[in-house]
Amino acid sequence: MKLSDFKYTVPEKLIAQYPSKKRGDSRMLVVNKEDGRIEDRHFKDIIHYLESGDCLVVNETRVFAARLTGIKDKTNAEVEIFLLRELEKDLWEVLVKPARKVRVGNKLNIGGKINCEVVDNTVSGGRVVRFSYQGDFNAIIDNIGKVPLPPYIKRESENVDKDRYQSIFAKTRGAVAAPTAALHFDKKIIKKLEARGVIIVPVLLHVGLGTFRPIVVEDLTRHKMDSEYFEVQPETAATINRTIDNRKKVVAVGTTVVRVLESVVTTDSHIKADQGWTDKFIYPPYDFKVVSSLLTNFHMPASTLLMLVSAFGGRELIFKAYRYAIRESYRFFSYGDAMLIL
Repeated sequence: MKLSDFKYTVPEKLIAQYPSKKRGDSRMLVVNKEDGRIEDRHFKDIIHYLESGDCLVVNETRVFAARLTGIKDKTNAEVEIFLLRELEKDLWEVLVKPARKVRVGNKLNIGGKINCEVVDNTVSGGRVVRFSYQGDFNAIIDNIGKVPLPPYIKRESENVDKDRYQSIFAKTRGAVAAPTAALHFDKKIIKKLEARGVIIVPVLLHVGLGTFRPIVVEDLTRHKMDSEYFEVQPETAATINRTIDNRKKVVAVGTTVVRVLESVVTTDSHIKADQGWTDKFIYPPYDFKVVSSLLTNFHMPASTLLMLVSAFGGRELIFKAYRYAIRESYRFFSYGDAMLIL
């Protein structure tokens, strides 16, 4: 398939700029792969689609305040610094804007709390910087940084985002974007699922900025995903493998979970405990080995996320569901409504 096969137009009014008033209040479009049925539901109805012994797999990554504003020494020019990943102690890969004004050797002050020096160039506006500071780096960043909202949310981050652009499963900091399918869950829904005998296990994948990076080649085989760090603990692997052996459903909460599980699949269609970096790119056609059902949001046109969802549900059916969702005014993208593919 080609890039143009995954383009569509979504009305701007349907791109959610804020989260729903409460977690769990979202709508949910249920798509059945076997018979092609599409149902309008509410997210709280998800408990009716899982049974005792089914396994719900969530991503426990935590978004951190990755957007910083620095002031260049000598010129006092303002520079946006977007933290991508820590290469070693106090040495970070970052994006800077405007990139043309930031060169190796430049020093920047951030909020009067942190200084950094540019020590190397990478590509596409990227730099490597070394930070110097007094105190706890993470605490300082959380205090002076901003939540890195996606580019299609046309506003600055606000107090609401500190809580709602973070899932209730968030535990290990390291993501610059939220695993958005998990944003719909609240503690009440989790308790109901557990009461039904649904088993909930975590994996970890630190979502990087590459999740928003556009594909620039028509031939999908030529696209290279950014690598993202993941972990699958032995307890999680054992639970998922028991679920498979018992012929129960493995339900992935979001595309990040799918990529993790499909990165650690074994030859007998089970998974193994592992950690490392994955650049797995899933697009049609693809033979899924582990995941039975997928909970996801509505994704951007021509995005790797839409391609993964189309591989799972079938492109024709997914695009039929998207056309229906647009007609019925579902909310799209990170703060939008949910889709459950069975």
